[in-house]
Amino acid sequence: MTAQKGKDLLVKMSDGAGGFTTVAGLRTRRLAFNAETVDITNAESANRWRELLDGAGVKRASISGRGLFVDAATDATMRQTFFDGSVLGYQMVIPSFGIVQGPFQLTNLEFAGEHNGEVTYDIALESAGEVTFTAV
Repeated sequence: MTAQKGKDLLVKMSDGAGGFTTVAGLRTRRLAFNAETVDITNAESANRWRELLDGAGVKRASISGRGLFVDAATDATMRQTFFDGSVLGYQMVIPSFGIVQGPFQLTNLEFAGEHNGEVTYDIALESAGEVTFTAV
């Protein structure tokens, strides 16, 4: 993968009609994958080195972003999704690489602003089911 423009890394949310709408106003975006390990070390482990159970543990994906309000429709949808505690379909489009897609819950919604600047928001999403990857 060659160098890409950060603005082309997109977070999209389900539009309720089978498609996806780009979350408006995001200036920064981040996708993280994590997996728990299952330690199976025992008295007979070689030289007391830790051993892990292959393929076990819980996997999760997290999406976060920071931006400013520019689109009333996606702003309202995110706000309502947070207050409802709903799980929606989201996509993270990684340019020239692929699309990560699955159900996510909006777990954090923060607002901030300085007296001489614009109002910004931060979001955090946590996977709420199987996440898939489709290469482009």
